[in-house]
Amino acid sequence: MNFTFTEEQLLIRDMAERFFRDEYDLDTRRKHQAMPGGFCPETWAQFAEMGWLALGIPEDLGGVGGGSVETAILMEAMGGGLAVEPFLSTVVLGGGLLIRGGSDEQKGDLLPKLAAGELLLAFGYGEPQSRYDLNDVATTAKADGDGYVLDGGKCVVLHAGTADKIAVTARTSGDARDRAGITVFLIDADAPGVTVRDYPTVDGLRAGDVTLSGVKAGAEAVVGEVGNGLELTEAVIDRAAALIAVEAAGVMAATTQCTVDYLKERKQFGRPLGDFQALQHRMTEMYMETELTRWLGYMAVVRQDGDDRPPAARAAAQAKAKAGQAGRLIGQEAVQLHGGMGVTDEMFVSHLFKRLTMIDHVFGDAAHQVERLADMDVGNAAA
Repeated sequence: MNFTFTEEQLLIRDMAERFFRDEYDLDTRRKHQAMPGGFCPETWAQFAEMGWLALGIPEDLGGVGGGSVETAILMEAMGGGLAVEPFLSTVVLGGGLLIRGGSDEQKGDLLPKLAAGELLLAFGYGEPQSRYDLNDVATTAKADGDGYVLDGGKCVVLHAGTADKIAVTARTSGDARDRAGITVFLIDADAPGVTVRDYPTVDGLRAGDVTLSGVKAGAEAVVGEVGNGLELTEAVIDRAAALIAVEAAGVMAATTQCTVDYLKERKQFGRPLGDFQALQHRMTEMYMETELTRWLGYMAVVRQDGDDRPPAARAAAQAKAKAGQAGRLIGQEAVQLHGGMGVTDEMFVSHLFKRLTMIDHVFGDAAHQVERLADMDVGNAAA
């Protein structure tokens, strides 16, 4: 597979890397985290001005076009800069749902606002009992005239506290773990009966638990087909898993560079630590694991834009599993090579390790992805 970037893609990469190198240091990140909602609205507006929020959105809907690769290039740079803005929740998850399953009316109304930075979205698909099983949905949506009444709740919904609209999966028919009978609804975050408990996550971003109590949703709130929302959800989550694997590669690259810089400065026995061959071998392994994660991620991202779901799902699982395994190794190595200081809040590497830890658990950790791959192999063998 040819991974050579086009001229336009290189421009996106260079612009993003320059922004996070020159305008987004650790002190800036801390200031953004301390703001209401955990991010900076002015920086979000900058993202919109630079066209980052419009990536993947058709030009006739206020976007700049492009595909998942362009989004991945941007997310890799965001990973290196540890951006706290709600790009994953709004653009990747919310925008992904609308682009893939939204009606013409929903796309025409919401996507231009998203591209302009005027709409924040969140997607609630997980529940306390479901862990990583997207088909385990206890939230219900009962028919009520021309609409529905939603009851239940979603946990760890990324940036739910600042979202204008929240997409949720709910069961319109069937039993709690049936694949059929799941529908995606897009509801107003301030609708009667919606409660959000907002909190910070371990990596410095924010999430929320969403409670739905008698929430009324009209037929226009349905995203995709009634009762067939699991297929849509799986496609959106697989794409997000592939993209976040590339983001992880950006975090790993920054972690490795921080560690290399430290070993060049720190001296022992009158020599820089980086002169010792044993430590050079460990740094080489960190670099190799980063590169493996990066290109597995990009391979998975490329497959997400097609309509052939089995290869896309398999590639996403492979990339996400590698990101979790490599992130743990690289993070632990970095902390140890920093002599234990790598866990302190003052060190940038500690925040990078926290983000890698969180990335492993979002959309299914490494162990879960390996189990998925095993199930796929069993299914293929049976077929």
